[in-house]
Amino acid sequence: MHIIMLGAPGAGKGTQAGILSQEIGLPHIASGDLFRQALEEGTAIGLQARTYMDKGELVPGAVAIGVILERLSKPDCAGGCVFDGFPRTLEQARALDRALEEQTRTIDRAIYIEVPTEQLVKRLSGRQLCRNCQRPYHLQSSPPAVPGKCDECGEELFQRSDDREETVRERLNVFLAQTLPVLDYYDRQHKLIRINGDLGIRGVATEIASALTATIG
Repeated sequence: MHIIMLGAPGAGKGTQAGILSQEIGLPHIASGDLFRQALEEGTAIGLQARTYMDKGELVPGAVAIGVILERLSKPDCAGGCVFDGFPRTLEQARALDRALEEQTRTIDRAIYIEVPTEQLVKRLSGRQLCRNCQRPYHLQSSPPAVPGKCDECGEELFQRSDDREETVRERLNVFLAQTLPVLDYYDRQHKLIRINGDLGIRGVATEIASALTATIG
């Protein structure tokens, strides 16, 4: 079984992909982790991916597929996997389908975790990090005891530039522009499942499990 987890930044797709992976006993394949590993190992395809990542650009479908297929060739993926962060564009979705077809595999379901834009902005723009120990905080859900100070080491907290509200809104706009065609692609194949992502971690996980049981069994 091959499942794709889709969602905007801050929607919790990585968390839900990890939970689902454990529940169904299939590997959690996070494309970002694969690219970083390929870079660390200095593989040819990893170095190719770096030319795009260093410029903040999406890795093209052909390059990304090479990294993904390399991971799928490992024995633990024989029964399938849960994709996290891939595909992000229509080009990547089509390339993934073609690659899987050559191995007589297919995508079974694409799960889209829907969260209202304003809720996503709150989740992302409220994040802060400690400059010293990198401990994360959130102004709404997990604030520090003393505003602006780390509970662990007392050092100053800061906000990453890509977590500022104006940047967050731009990231969400880019995501929607790239991902709406992907959602339509899987919807036309009757593989898309939409999940309310504003139910809390366990609530969302329960909805995903129920939806998969109802549609796949």
